[in-house]
Amino acid sequence: MTQKTIIIAEAGVNHNGDTGLAIKLIDAAAEAGADMVKFQTFKSTNLASARAVKASYQKVTTDKSENQLDMLRRLELTNDDHLKLVEHCQRRGITFLSTAGEVESLRFLAETLNLPTIKLGSGELTNAPLLLAAARTEARLILSTGMGTISEIEMALGILAFGMTYTDDLNAGREAFSDALLQNGIWDRLREKVSLLQCTTEYPSAVEDTNLRVMDTLHSAFGLEIGYSDHTEGNAISFAAVALGATIIEKHITLDRTMEGPDHAASVEPDTFADLVCGIRQVEKALGSGIKRPSPRELENRKVVRRSLVAARLIKGGTVLSAGDLTVKRPGEGISAVDLWDIVGRRAVRDLVQDETLRAEDLS
Repeated sequence: MTQKTIIIAEAGVNHNGDTGLAIKLIDAAAEAGADMVKFQTFKSTNLASARAVKASYQKVTTDKSENQLDMLRRLELTNDDHLKLVEHCQRRGITFLSTAGEVESLRFLAETLNLPTIKLGSGELTNAPLLLAAARTEARLILSTGMGTISEIEMALGILAFGMTYTDDLNAGREAFSDALLQNGIWDRLREKVSLLQCTTEYPSAVEDTNLRVMDTLHSAFGLEIGYSDHTEGNAISFAAVALGATIIEKHITLDRTMEGPDHAASVEPDTFADLVCGIRQVEKALGSGIKRPSPRELENRKVVRRSLVAARLIKGGTVLSAGDLTVKRPGEGISAVDLWDIVGRRAVRDLVQDETLRAEDLS
């Protein structure tokens, strides 16, 4: 049986700082059939300095005159907001998940909300202090790898391995992070605790930049659970990712793609997200077990469309059969066509009329 894909509805900052809108996004995700709904938890002043400029895509969908810090202030949720959202998720039967933007927020998610799983965004792939703190929470971690290289991902895993092993940072550093991956049993621990998502950090991202085959590369290199964070328009690439082995799919959800905000244009609306869930579940069924065998319906059709040996002409009882006496035709209820050469040379025990299907009892 194919493993069920975890489908994450990325509400992100599409609430625009409004908890009422955030609750509607939870409702939409739950009704669409998502397994988790994910927000972003950050203290804006810990996340960006006043000198931080916006990304190009953010300038298109938000006020061009404000800097990144001002934008983040508008999108920041309070701790009390988070508690309300967690409670609403519990009522709707969907798992609350969030991305930790910095260490203070990480600790809030792990220690106050007690989340069993925490997301780390692509921007944190080289954020060693946050990765170390995340490793020490004991939470399961989902790490996006957008903008990264294999060596950077390996270093990030080394940082996590170091954090899982040591309680202080006295010997921390690149060499120590690399050495941490050589410890006995550490890869079993990483496989238990860490999933990697292939991701293209652009909103929306171009199909030609998707590079889904990287999922195979990551799995071969590290042996961890692999998924895909989809920023493309539509659902087709997520379906392809599941077919290629992704066990986690993350996709942005919004109530209206035309709303002002940095991620709405790269999101899908509730009806499309519901189609995503339905399509992924169909792909899972289609993937099957990998064992090549006929399905129950095929067994019924096999009798109709396969060929049996039939008499090519009138065959008198006692005739020693030659290849010319026989041909192959539907239905496939008699002796299989593959047995033609084994039947040649055997004797008919009764008269067989033209087109009559041969049976084992018809031959000596």
